Amino acid sequence: MSDIVLHNYYRSSTSYRVRIALEMKGLSYDYVPHHLRHGEHLEPAYLAVNPQGLVPALILDDGTLLTQSLAIIEFLDETTPEPPLLPKDAAGRARVRMLAQMIACDIHPVNNLRVLTSLRTLFSAGDQDITNWFRHWVNEGFQPLEKILAASAETGAFCHGDMPGLADICLAAQVTSNARFGVDMTPYPTIARINAACMALPAFQRAAPQNQIDAE
Repeated sequence: MSDIVLHNYYRSSTSYRVRIALEMKGLSYDYVPHHLRHGEHLEPAYLAVNPQGLVPALILDDGTLLTQSLAIIEFLDETTPEPPLLPKDAAGRARVRMLAQMIACDIHPVNNLRVLTSLRTLFSAGDQDITNWFRHWVNEGFQPLEKILAASAETGAFCHGDMPGLADICLAAQVTSNARFGVDMTPYPTIARINAACMALPAFQRAAPQNQIDAE
């Protein structure tokens, strides 16, 4: 048994982000799955843990509840400094947070499961409508992200230099989600290159959706 409990779902990109960070930090944790498509995250037992009813949720050994993947990852980075997920300099940290938030705050929120479900229930969207919606918002975010990464001297093997960090965690999780919706990555060679570098790393592989106990 570990002192850390992670409530998550194998296919959730936000859960994937936190799993990557835990693996990169070498932290063991107890894996508690909640099947989002079956509504398990809305059951009273889980709402008693996380009233927001979302994943991921990290429970520390003293019972402290942490939610929201970016907040969790920065907590892990502050409490387990090696390897660092953010640069030491203020400008570098701001750049990495900017890149991460372009994905986590601009792309993901409009493409998460509850939004896609609402499109079906409120507006009678069909499967192709959902796919078109998902691809549209990914492209809206990836077009500027590709330009920034391709043009910046600070981009290295990864989003910022030659070590993976917070921005790469968000990028890899999003690209994995994109594959389910058939997003064409041809216009994004820099993003695709960085993703390939991430997916060659054991931490990203161990955290991948298909390698989780609840994978289907």
